[in-house]
Amino acid sequence: MKKTILPILLATVWISLSEFVRNTFLLHSNWVEHYQNLGLIFPEQPLNGAVWGLWSLCFAIAIFIIARKFSLLQTTLLAWLVGFVFMWLVIGNLGMLPFSILPIAIPLSLLEAFLASFIVKKLGNSAA
Repeated sequence: MKKTILPILLATVWISLSEFVRNTFLLHSNWVEHYQNLGLIFPEQPLNGAVWGLWSLCFAIAIFIIARKFSLLQTTLLAWLVGFVFMWLVIGNLGMLPFSILPIAIPLSLLEAFLASFIVKKLGNSAA
């Protein structure tokens, strides 16, 4: 149980902090401006934060599952593809992605996926 719950919870905390810092401090103005240009208000209510917390937990669980079968590098890349690239494709297709964030978001999301994968691999004693 300790080798399952602890790595997932710590990875969730890391992912949540990473998302918060990136989107609240580094990219907030990009998001707000993009939504304003669409005639919308950027969603920042507590419920939105809770959904991002749930996303972080789901992402950590996915990383835990992937890490059981793949190396650290493979886990990082697969997690990044599933967690970010797929999300960006969908929200980009809906017109909700400010493409101006990508030069910052891509490297930081790779770092986020790597450190979450590292946490899971080290604390969960995953194979590979």
